[in-house]
Amino acid sequence: MPIETPPPLEPLIFELSVAGRRGLPWPKPDIAEAENESPLPAALRRRTPPEWPEVAEPQVVRHFTRLSQLNFSVDTHFYPLGSCTMKHNPKAADRVVLLPDFIGLHPLRPHTLSQGILEILHDTERWLCAICGMDAFTLQPSAGAQGELTGVLIARTYHESRGQNRPVVLIPDSAHGTNPASVAVAGLTAVTIASTPDGHVDVDVLKSKLGPDVALVMLTIPNTLGLFEPRLREIAKMVHDAGALLYMDGANLNALVGLLRPGDLGVDLLHINLHKTFSTPHGGGGPGAGPVGVKAFLSEFLPTPRVVKEDGVYRRRMDFPKSIGKIHGFMGNVGIVLRAYCYLRLLGEEGIRHVSENAILAANYLRVKLAPLFPKMPKKPCMHEVVVSGEGAFGPGVHTLDVAKRLLDEGFHAPTIYFPLIVPEALMIEPTETETKETLDLFCKTLESIVEESRTSPEKVTSAPHRTPIRRVDEVKAAREPDLRFKRIP
Repeated sequence: MPIETPPPLEPLIFELSVAGRRGLPWPKPDIAEAENESPLPAALRRRTPPEWPEVAEPQVVRHFTRLSQLNFSVDTHFYPLGSCTMKHNPKAADRVVLLPDFIGLHPLRPHTLSQGILEILHDTERWLCAICGMDAFTLQPSAGAQGELTGVLIARTYHESRGQNRPVVLIPDSAHGTNPASVAVAGLTAVTIASTPDGHVDVDVLKSKLGPDVALVMLTIPNTLGLFEPRLREIAKMVHDAGALLYMDGANLNALVGLLRPGDLGVDLLHINLHKTFSTPHGGGGPGAGPVGVKAFLSEFLPTPRVVKEDGVYRRRMDFPKSIGKIHGFMGNVGIVLRAYCYLRLLGEEGIRHVSENAILAANYLRVKLAPLFPKMPKKPCMHEVVVSGEGAFGPGVHTLDVAKRLLDEGFHAPTIYFPLIVPEALMIEPTETETKETLDLFCKTLESIVEESRTSPEKVTSAPHRTPIRRVDEVKAAREPDLRFKRIP
């Protein structure tokens, strides 16, 4: 297959500018323009006019439409990002959240005039409690990582309220990478627990680390290898006997929802990601939602305000003296929570169970289909995602990064790569429950052709992508030295 010339880059909006061109007829300002009559202090006024692009309205519309068509998104491409769960977001939920009565709500409106939205928030919390086996929830955290931080702060405050200083948090090496960062932000110390060769928590190592200084054990379930922890009940008892709490990183709840309730297995608190399990938008910096659920003995430490129902009336309450305080403005990202509410109403109890069943089925379908391509393919069933090692699978000089770039040429977003760190040349592939068998078959066929190409024409893979508007970039430099400002060249 010949290497194609990439499509031309879309010019910058400034490069389309023509002096004097206008998109809309702006009215004359209704303030005096003379300097001595201007209400603005001289220090706040510009010396020179801003260099705005001067373009017609159709140019603006076409420019941004063309830019949008260059993007990979869940609405245009298969997006098998392991751990991030990029799946279809129902458009019905988008329509509901855009109803004027919702988008016109003001967060400071009195509770007497906000009964509808407060009832939705209250019901969502109760439904999440029923799904997760918890006694109380907060919807405030705006992402999974902020949910982690909220959970760690709750655990720290709980131990402090009992007069205990427990500065250590134990985290397996198969956990999400944000776990130790959240612990550090909360002022505690993260200690890593090694995994066994089969990818589970080494219970003997965990037991040896438990002591009076441990506040929390954070388990990602299923873990980043896509595996459930079979000794969870035993671990929970061990943690509780040591006086610590068991936290579950529930970002992967989309493999468990409707099948089991973490709270029934000994989990004391957990966070979940509405944008993963309950199919709300995420990415691009947010907004997202990472609600935190707790058992009853931890509920008094939840963030405020909390929505309560008293005498048939829904209210916001702040009077919880042991609360960790506010961790988000107002009630959180309510628009995201509202979408999750719609998703839950759409699916119902039976539909929620099908989410997990179909996600697990899809991941294991890929595991079996891809087995001939990867010598180090996992042999046992996985949960919602399959993690494979590219070590020994590709041609000379070809690495997982190269294969990921080549997938872009074929219309597939790359899966998560090089994570978890304990798997060499890792590809973490999550098909989700919303993709069809035909899409998964095409993905497997495409990956098979790229692996073959890596052996017969490795240079095509190592120089990929070829068909994207921008070819391969220095990703480290792009992340650390972003240059997003337009500079006019004389």
